[in-house]
Amino acid sequence: MTKPIDIDIIILSYAKDEKLRKLTETAIQTLASSESPEHITFHVVVIESYLKAKTYDFPNTTTVFPKVKFGYHRFMNIGIEMTKSPFICICNNDLEFNKGWASEILKAFQQDPTLASTSPACSLHHPEHGMALNSGIHYGYEVRKELIGWCLFFKRDILDTIGKLDPKFKFWFADNDYSKTLQKHGIKHALVTSSIVNHLESQTLNTKRTRERRRLTAGERFYYEYKWEGRSYLSYLWKTKKFK
Repeated sequence: MTKPIDIDIIILSYAKDEKLRKLTETAIQTLASSESPEHITFHVVVIESYLKAKTYDFPNTTTVFPKVKFGYHRFMNIGIEMTKSPFICICNNDLEFNKGWASEILKAFQQDPTLASTSPACSLHHPEHGMALNSGIHYGYEVRKELIGWCLFFKRDILDTIGKLDPKFKFWFADNDYSKTLQKHGIKHALVTSSIVNHLESQTLNTKRTRERRRLTAGERFYYEYKWEGRSYLSYLWKTKKFK
């Protein structure tokens, strides 16, 4: 009998109320029922950013409450460092996993051994952007098209090349930075349209206060422009200070 394939799933949660906790629970439940445990074993780490939240009591699930300042990449790095499977999937909590989503990505890796990073398709998002479901493998790096930040599935060994995710990206532009990093190192990425994971469009972010949302979103742009688009370091510091 063939041993199941191990996949590490790292989910960022913010369960400050019952509605948001339910989002994470739905993600875990749909994930657990999406694949046969005879073929795939999911090792789920929930990075819970609301320190007063309860742990998630699901099989193969560990809940972590980081004691460091929030940052999307920083928290994902914590989960990555805790795990060891050959495949990693970093996720938002506002997702619903369809049957066979991971199997389809593994098939894509088998079909093209040079492919190292993928995103599943969203039946709510991608058809509206001209990318039909079950239309094959779409190679590319465009954010919110081939590359979707709410669910990134990649081979662990790419971390030997790209290193840790940049912790300076606290939330916004984290997916843009990942895209640029893959391109810099020539690591192939694709959207697998036969793999379906639906995204409920920033349900957690929408609960945050306007000022905090602006800090999490627009503030990241200045660092991204400094890192990838030639903005001077002094300009980056001035803009960041002014924004605060």
